[in-house]
Amino acid sequence: MKERSEKLLEKALDAIEVAEGILDMHKPEFAAGRAYYAMFYVAEALLYEQGLEFHTHGQVLGAYGKIFAKTKELDPKFHSILRTGFDARISGDYDIDSNITEQLVANMINQAREFLEAAREYLEKPQT
Repeated sequence: MKERSEKLLEKALDAIEVAEGILDMHKPEFAAGRAYYAMFYVAEALLYEQGLEFHTHGQVLGAYGKIFAKTKELDPKFHSILRTGFDARISGDYDIDSNITEQLVANMINQAREFLEAAREYLEKPQT
């Protein structure tokens, strides 16, 4: 695995842990952002391993969908949770009444952990 990809996965784990801490403070709208960024860093790491770098969230989400979800290289559910996480982050950051619940964010954090684990397994297996 490339050094940058490993650092992105480490950053993803840090974002998960920060999201948990923020959620413990009962601030789900802010924790949602960190949970999303954990997923985003995972997607960036996976794409970087393919020799790809992007400058916008939309580009990362689109490329991840094309390369990993449509091909079923990784479970397509991760693309769905990545897109849903993006929407939650936007809502939490910009909406006055975001309706983001602690349960929603707890689920996002669990999904981020699952995505991180799946990415590590994928990246650590020998590529043919």
